[in-house]
Amino acid sequence: MDETLRRYRESIDNIDAALVFMLAERFKITKAVGEYKATVALPPADPQRESEQVARLRRLAMDANLDPDFTEKFLRFVIDEVIRHHEQMRGND
Repeated sequence: MDETLRRYRESIDNIDAALVFMLAERFKITKAVGEYKATVALPPADPQRESEQVARLRRLAMDANLDPDFTEKFLRFVIDEVIRHHEQMRGND
């Protein structure tokens, strides 16, 4: 294999691994949030917070020269998964 391509791929693999670990850490925290929300009878979803986060991350994406639409889709996917977990904690599959 071409050495340059190998180095690029190695970097991509390292970034992918970091993303997986970052997502795992994020979901540990959101699990704690879900448990807390269930304890104090807060709803699983917080539309106000979600829309603030989407706007904030769209701005960050633009600053980073990343497609804000892609960023929003990715965030929406993560938020939807978090809400699904929170609903399951309440027994609302």
